[in-house]
Amino acid sequence: MKLLLDEDISHRIVGRIVEHFPNSVHVLLAAEKPKTDCVIFEYARLYDFVIVTFDEDFYDIQLLKGFPPKIVWLRFGNSASRTVVSKLIDNKESIYRSLLDSEVGIIEIY
Repeated sequence: MKLLLDEDISHRIVGRIVEHFPNSVHVLLAAEKPKTDCVIFEYARLYDFVIVTFDEDFYDIQLLKGFPPKIVWLRFGNSASRTVVSKLIDNKESIYRSLLDSEVGIIEIY
């Protein structure tokens, strides 16, 4: 599973999670550099990414368009990079399990 980190998450996190989530990238470092939430959503769909975000807008887009892409919604508020890294790694198994479930489009991490 490869993650696409949204703009509101530090690009420095990629290097710290890539061992756990291979081929993950930050949206600003993606080849086509999508800019709007809708374009990011379609980019993730096209290139088989899971979006990681603090942004509620992706939830709303998924309600309208369905999934894929699936979303990891970080619900603990903007936090230090080390907190984001820790939460993603600590929840790695539940993320993988939930994202393999065809009925689940979003996983929320608190």
